[in-house]
Amino acid sequence: MDARAILEEEARRSFRFFYEEANTDLASPGYGLIRDKTSAKAEDIASIASVGFGLSAFVIGVERGWISHEVAFNRVKKTLHSFYHNVEHVNGFFYHFVNMTTGKRHRDFHDCASIIDTSIFLNGALTAASYFGGDVENYFQKIYQRVDWSKYYNQEENVYYMGYHKETGGFGRWDMYAEQMMQYFLGVASPTYPVPADIYQGFERRLMTYKTYTFYNSPGGALFTHQFSHAWFNFKSYLDPDGIDWFKNATVASKASRAFSIDQQTNFKTYHKNAWGLTACEGPNGYIVPGTPPYYDEVKMTLDGTVPPCGAIGSIVFTPDVVKEAVYYYYHQHPDLFGKYGFFDAYNEELSPTWYADMVIGIDKGISLLMIDNYLHGTTWKYYMQHPIINRAVTKLGFQKREVRVKS
Repeated sequence: MDARAILEEEARRSFRFFYEEANTDLASPGYGLIRDKTSAKAEDIASIASVGFGLSAFVIGVERGWISHEVAFNRVKKTLHSFYHNVEHVNGFFYHFVNMTTGKRHRDFHDCASIIDTSIFLNGALTAASYFGGDVENYFQKIYQRVDWSKYYNQEENVYYMGYHKETGGFGRWDMYAEQMMQYFLGVASPTYPVPADIYQGFERRLMTYKTYTFYNSPGGALFTHQFSHAWFNFKSYLDPDGIDWFKNATVASKASRAFSIDQQTNFKTYHKNAWGLTACEGPNGYIVPGTPPYYDEVKMTLDGTVPPCGAIGSIVFTPDVVKEAVYYYYHQHPDLFGKYGFFDAYNEELSPTWYADMVIGIDKGISLLMIDNYLHGTTWKYYMQHPIINRAVTKLGFQKREVRVKS
């Protein structure tokens, strides 16, 4: 199987995760919720972000012929009905993890009403609304207009709070570059509770250099921070109001990630030119968030040799040639890494025998599916970018359209 065929199969099997690992009980308050991961220990845990990727997945599924328009429309409409009427929220913001059946905050997590996870959900809902229209658009608007962005706006520091705990109140600050770019588009365009466009200037842009690669990095350099917002917003077509090219930045970050793995191959058996893309994933001892330097001073990074295929795959739109080499390597050299839902979450050759994750994680399947499909077909980019909310956000933030395409 060549690299393109592997990518297409990975996309198809990733879609299968979102289709099969959802609550489809019409009598359940949690209809449409999608599992956080396939671990047997997490059967009743749904991830709001996983649902966001899943809603976009249904659009892709119709376009690729994996599911009928009617089935997808009904699934999406009923999912949004659940979110509007049943899924627990605070000021319109949903909890990161909720119970698959009830839609209430999961008992095992002292968890927050999360602005980033809600934004990922809204991105998926907006994409579906743009594609399906009708009742899907109506439910999306009700959910979106209920979100009180102003409650999560720290006026003194001109940044978003990260979340809200029932027990302790608001916490954290989005004061650095990371995956939160989507929040600025959604927040400034709100017709009910908007934040000022100047919030976009509130986070620090820290220009950093690894070897010959200079780019704005996130604190720990996990590659998902350079990918998640790009899965929906087509930064390839825009410069920000200060002339920053975020698509080029993500491209350079992806190249730096690969270079770092090449440099580390003397320290770790797993890392090399075809095994790269350090990002949040499952590791041999639990969830880990490895990344690429330079790191912020406050970050103490520990690496263990774990490689998640979604790290490289999520950069297919930025560095397609080397990503194709990586997926070809993963598929042919590590057959135990590929299963029912495509690539398992990660592997690690530092252990003997080689450790392979026995699960997939929804957001990792999601970034793989959306980015593969954007690279091959541009589906999510097309429908997300044509929605009036995104057009309004682009104008309010002062992003400038351009016609010149960036070469990877």
